[in-house]
Amino acid sequence: MLRVRDLCVQYGRAEALRRVSLDVNEGELVSLLGANGAGKTTFLMAVSGIVKPTAGTIEFQGTRIDKLPSHKIVSLGIAHVPQGRHLFPHMTVMENLELGGYQSSTPADKEQMLHRIFSYFEVLRERQNQEAGTLSGGEQQMLAMGRGLMLGPKLLLLDEPSLGLAPIVVERLAEMISNLHKQGLTILLVEQNAYIALELADRGYVLENGEVITSGRGCDLLESQLVKRAYLGV
Repeated sequence: MLRVRDLCVQYGRAEALRRVSLDVNEGELVSLLGANGAGKTTFLMAVSGIVKPTAGTIEFQGTRIDKLPSHKIVSLGIAHVPQGRHLFPHMTVMENLELGGYQSSTPADKEQMLHRIFSYFEVLRERQNQEAGTLSGGEQQMLAMGRGLMLGPKLLLLDEPSLGLAPIVVERLAEMISNLHKQGLTILLVEQNAYIALELADRGYVLENGEVITSGRGCDLLESQLVKRAYLGV
């Protein structure tokens, strides 16, 4: 579904990504690991068109997208849930969700997606008239994911969904992500919690200083000495 080859991104003279290649197959959950500053967020922003590569190619379902504007990439079926959530705090839960579904073709499509999202995140149904900025951190992350799902995406990009959340909330989010994956949604996950990222993943990639240093099945990377030393504290 997603094919990235030799991707390079620069901020001024600084290289954020150096010849990164990565594949995501339809129906997979692929995790991207790395320390702060490794280039994980930049990679997702390149896929969604927020930053433009200086070299390399990005293809989505056989269509080259690295030169397309973000709104065109969204229309192809890629939804990006950014780090930090970026909700509209003074708008209600429902208003934030409706913004996520702005490209839905009919009111019936929007209603169908809302019904699905409320089945995933019951708390959003209960708080649909509440301002987003008054939600807890975990509820805000659920809303950010729900807003992304309103597109009905073919590929969901998740950037650090567990950041700043209590362990019990992180466990709930991990279960929700796993359920979305089991229902057939293709997911590319950037996650600081390496245990969760690799337990959920079919496959994973590890970035260091803007380069892929290793990749493999999630279960194999959990046993990798390199990953254990660098990310699992073993």
